[in-house]
Amino acid sequence: MEKIATRDGFGKGLLELGKKNPNVVSIEADLGKSTKSILFAKQFPDRNFNVGISEADMMLVSCGLAASGKLPFASTFAIFTERAFEQIRNAVCRMNLNVKIIGSHAGLITGEDGSSAQCIEDIAVFRTLPHMVVISPADAVQAEKAVEAMAGHHGPVYMRLTREKVPVLYNDNHKFIIGRGDVLREGKDVTIIAHGPQVYESLEAADELAKEGINARIINMSTIKPLDENLVLRAAQETGAIVTAEDHSIIGGLGGAVAECLVSSYPTPLERVGLHDTFGESGKPMDLYKKYGLTSGDIAQAARKAIKRKK
Repeated sequence: MEKIATRDGFGKGLLELGKKNPNVVSIEADLGKSTKSILFAKQFPDRNFNVGISEADMMLVSCGLAASGKLPFASTFAIFTERAFEQIRNAVCRMNLNVKIIGSHAGLITGEDGSSAQCIEDIAVFRTLPHMVVISPADAVQAEKAVEAMAGHHGPVYMRLTREKVPVLYNDNHKFIIGRGDVLREGKDVTIIAHGPQVYESLEAADELAKEGINARIINMSTIKPLDENLVLRAAQETGAIVTAEDHSIIGGLGGAVAECLVSSYPTPLERVGLHDTFGESGKPMDLYKKYGLTSGDIAQAARKAIKRKK
């Protein structure tokens, strides 16, 4: 199976959007090579702005450009977006400006860069902000298509990306729709809802469960906010057990969002796979997934537990 990092999908998508829309501009904090916004910068150097290692300035410059009618995409590492939280809160979101924020190198999958760089709380942080949309694509194709969807949405958007290559699950005909989850596999015994790299791990878990006669439904919830609550509730009603899987803290991430939805409307056994109130460490991505319980095997075990709870 072909593997491509979601940051590469973003870079390709931004370049293609720039060709079609002259108002698109790219703002970076000296990390264009890493976020892949460099593809846009090479083609449109007069529409690329490198503010240096100053993320707060990057956000405020983006606000000025948005207020002037431009469509800014501000990209850096996910962990560094948090340096500019005050500016994102007060200038981007409070003013509801049309700024798109890209956080690359998120999650334990960042690997050897270690716990200081492995952003595992960004979804929780940005979910709290009024007006903010939060996206985590499952593969490079989704990341590319999400760029166009972000451009069509007026208001702040945050998209998290990976450095490590992940399996490509979608084809070029895919249409990314903000706020809509995708059912990748039907099942009647349990539903596994995931985003980012955990979508592939969930599909692998479903294969493992199938050998035991367990039919797992797999949902790619690439938009965490706004959550596709109708899809979550339908899955809960039809399968009676839910598992969430994410390369993120279980506090405030997809697991938290699904829990909020279920407890408000249709209480259902829920198991959350993710980081349990801990930071990561330096290591190979899959070794970290094994140590911190984020593998397909861990997801399958969570599914068994959720099924047992509904009986």
